[in-house]
Amino acid sequence: MNSPVIALCDLSRAFGRLVAVDRVSFDVRRGAIFGLLGPNGSGKSTIIRMLCGVLAPTGGSARVLGHDVAADAEAVKRHIGYMSQKFSLYADLSVRENLEFYGRVYRLGDARLRERMQAVLALTGLSDRLEQLAGTLSGGWKQRLALASALIHEPEVVFLDEPTAGIDPVARRELWDLLFELSGRGITLLVTTHYMDEAERCTDIGYIFQSRLLVCGRPDDLKRLPEVTPPFARRWELDAPRPTEVLSRLRRQEGVVDATLFGQTIHLLAREDALPDQIVAGLGEPAATFRPIAPSLEDVFVTLTRRAEEQLAAGQVPATARTPIEQASEPAEPAAPRAEPAAAPQKHARAAPRPRSALSLDGLWAVLVKEFFHIQRQPATLFFMFVIPVLQLTIFGYAIDTQIENIPTVVYDQDGRRHARELVEAFENTDTFAVVGWKFDEESFRRALSSGEAKVGLRIPPFYSDRLIRGEQVQVQVLIDGSDSQVASQAMNTANLLGFDRSLKISRPFAESLPAVPAREERGHAAVPVEMRPLLLYNPNLASERFFVPGLVGIILQLVTLFLTAFAIVRERELGTLEQLFVTPVGRAGLLGGKLLPYAVVGTFETLLVLVVMVYVFGVPIAGSLPLLVLLSCLFLVCSLGLGLLVSTLARTQLEAMQFAFVIMLPSILLSGFVFPRSEMPLPIYWLSFAIPATYFLEILRGVILRDADFMDVLPHAAGLAVCSAIILLVSIWRFRKRLT
Repeated sequence: MNSPVIALCDLSRAFGRLVAVDRVSFDVRRGAIFGLLGPNGSGKSTIIRMLCGVLAPTGGSARVLGHDVAADAEAVKRHIGYMSQKFSLYADLSVRENLEFYGRVYRLGDARLRERMQAVLALTGLSDRLEQLAGTLSGGWKQRLALASALIHEPEVVFLDEPTAGIDPVARRELWDLLFELSGRGITLLVTTHYMDEAERCTDIGYIFQSRLLVCGRPDDLKRLPEVTPPFARRWELDAPRPTEVLSRLRRQEGVVDATLFGQTIHLLAREDALPDQIVAGLGEPAATFRPIAPSLEDVFVTLTRRAEEQLAAGQVPATARTPIEQASEPAEPAAPRAEPAAAPQKHARAAPRPRSALSLDGLWAVLVKEFFHIQRQPATLFFMFVIPVLQLTIFGYAIDTQIENIPTVVYDQDGRRHARELVEAFENTDTFAVVGWKFDEESFRRALSSGEAKVGLRIPPFYSDRLIRGEQVQVQVLIDGSDSQVASQAMNTANLLGFDRSLKISRPFAESLPAVPAREERGHAAVPVEMRPLLLYNPNLASERFFVPGLVGIILQLVTLFLTAFAIVRERELGTLEQLFVTPVGRAGLLGGKLLPYAVVGTFETLLVLVVMVYVFGVPIAGSLPLLVLLSCLFLVCSLGLGLLVSTLARTQLEAMQFAFVIMLPSILLSGFVFPRSEMPLPIYWLSFAIPATYFLEILRGVILRDADFMDVLPHAAGLAVCSAIILLVSIWRFRKRLT
């Protein structure tokens, strides 16, 4: 005997405390049309998602074509087709483009793809709609396109999740004609539906109710179940005038177990001892006629549902499904009579509607309460409303300080004696300068400034002490990075004041012996002993755009790539197209690469565009190497794309994606050094800023563009950016799964 194509054994799935599928077991033979029926929320779609390998079971097992759906999901996906409950193809692609896309996903060669497209187009009748956008198709044609996409790779099994929901009866019948043809070709179909006429067309049926499979078998076998028509009862069809009026009286008749309206007739279940003539006499309808009928599938499922509800109400667990033959051996329980309908309430005369003003507050309370319920049930929104503002206010309140202090300074002391050391101490005592290093050669001194390690360089000449002792004027050079006009202005003013103060201290001992002077210039005229000679580097005019525009380049690149990537993936998740991709054998690296590479290309062109605008509109020339700048910009783009991917793994909706992106962007603007100097931040926040990729990229931009920094100058920043990129990408890829959670 051939093994089943689909086999479930105690398959279960729980979402927290909610059990969506509870120990379901059934087999599906090759070529069958297996109908999985049940009310909404009973677990039908969850079962299909587990069988397709996009949702991991929490208990039991299932095999499709011999492959375990949990351990070998990718092997399953290569041999199955899937039509989701909601149309999940790309609405902005044409019929041809959608079919070609899924053909390439399944690695069909060009010749094979053309052959398969002709076959599925002939099957579904879509040949004359090839260039029509999928989003403009009617409901029935959309389902045909979805079926064609599911069949493009010749799957052995096709899963169809309510394929006829929302389409007209003619389209439903035509779609079922296609399914019959596929079944005749040996393709196994598993279909979920809650239309009874569709259930009649299936070769096998399973009925699931509140996560448990109540019964499974062929339609004719299910109709013969003793629970459906107990041995003590018979089913009749009653044809009577005014059936709606007769129905309520019929349900009160002695011996009538159940009665329901079926078109213009009434179907009833009555005890054997309740003869039709007695029922007609009790109704007072001599024109009524009876004829015996067989139970329908609707009778089967209504009976089984009521029985399961009674068991649940009694605190019992509904029995697990068995074959109809096994169930027939058990004694049937009498079906409980239906409760009589309550008497209709007395109708009152309708009051005339009162006129409403445009400013009427009618319904305010209802809408108000509803909105509070919405907010209460959105934990992410509550988190962003209350937690994030407090954290941001705390961090930024401590981090942002407009007072310029602790400007990183390097010292190149060529004198090394007491007077030189006193000058350095005087610089440190101002609190404006913070000595971060001592340099002992011209090259390292220059590189400290070009690399951004220091914003100020103090060069003390070798004859500094000698000239002061001889009463001669000495010049001290203060090199200032002028790229940040605020920092440069503060450094220049403080250096000049410091030189004047040092001169006063040196001059004070000589004041008593005037007309002698404490120092003379080269031509012999009186002069201050110490002359500070500030020299502004990189931005001598202190133009603010030289500082802000390169930083804007980095912020804009991160903003655009982050939002584009995050929104693109989350939008696909909302539309269902991402779930459709999860069912295909496309690899995770292939899926991510295909999603991210186009945005990387767009981001590269965007980088060149903003650089052109920076140079020719704002007049900020690129002093350093353009290839180096573009190369490191590409590294930053990879990092930003990784951030977008990370957001897409955290957010389930586009609103949540926007909230997460906002949380990322605000620190990137305020803590990266774009607006406020990082040297002024408290030490914990200063170290925290190293976790922000924009921190490194802004240093790279300003270094290459303004200071003519070479690769060795920006190597520490490039290394930091590379580490951030690697961590973000690894975490994003680890969190991104080809499965639903």
